[in-house]
Amino acid sequence: MFKTVLFDLDGTLLNTIDDLADSANRVCKAHGWPEHDTAQYKYFVGNGIPKLVERFSPKDQRDPETLQKTLAEFDTVYGAHMHDKTAPYPGMPELLAKLQKNGVKMAVFSNKADEFARAVVARYFDSSLFEIVRGALPDVPTKPAPQGTCALMQKLGVTAESGEVLYVGDSNVDVATAHNAGLPCCGVLWGFRTQEELQQAGAEYLAATMQDLEKVILQ
Repeated sequence: MFKTVLFDLDGTLLNTIDDLADSANRVCKAHGWPEHDTAQYKYFVGNGIPKLVERFSPKDQRDPETLQKTLAEFDTVYGAHMHDKTAPYPGMPELLAKLQKNGVKMAVFSNKADEFARAVVARYFDSSLFEIVRGALPDVPTKPAPQGTCALMQKLGVTAESGEVLYVGDSNVDVATAHNAGLPCCGVLWGFRTQEELQQAGAEYLAATMQDLEKVILQ
C-alpha cells in the first residue's frame, strides 16, 4: 500500500483541455494567428503555462517581450474561462474519498500556475482531501525537475526511501518527475497522452480505470 500519493492535476484529476485550448485559441484569434485543435493542445500542455504560450504562438512571435505580453493575455482569458468545460474525470471524487478513508495522505503538484491550480482544485474537490495543493511558483523549477517534488515531500514529512510514496500522472513529464525524485509512477490512461508514451517513459504502473488506480494504491 502507498501511504502518500502525489497527483498531477491536468489530465489526471481534472479534464481541463477544452478550457485551455479554447482560451489559447481566443488569444490566437485576437491576433489573427493560426488556431490549433484540441489534439495538438494535449501536447502543448504539460510543461507549464509559459511553455504552452510559446508553443501556440507563431515562431515569429516568440521573442521574450512578445511572449510575456501573450502570457499576460492568456492568463486573463483563461482566468475568465477556466471553469467553462473543466470537470473531474468520472469517478475521481469518489476514489479520492475512498483513499482518504483508508488513511492515504494526498497532495497535488502541477506545472499549472499556482493560483490557477489552487482555484480549480478548490472548485471541484472537497477541501479536506489534499494536504497540499501546489502549482508552478516563480522561484521553483517546473516539473520534471526534482526540487518541487522533494520540497513537497519534505513538507508532508515523507521520503522517497520509505517506498510508500507514489506519483500519479498522465504524461512522460510526470514519469520523469517521479523518477527524478526517486519515486515510482502510475500513469493514467484517461489523460492527455498515450499508453505508449507512458510505457516508453518507464511508468512502473498503468491505470486504465479508477478501479485500476485504487488497486495500485491500496494493494
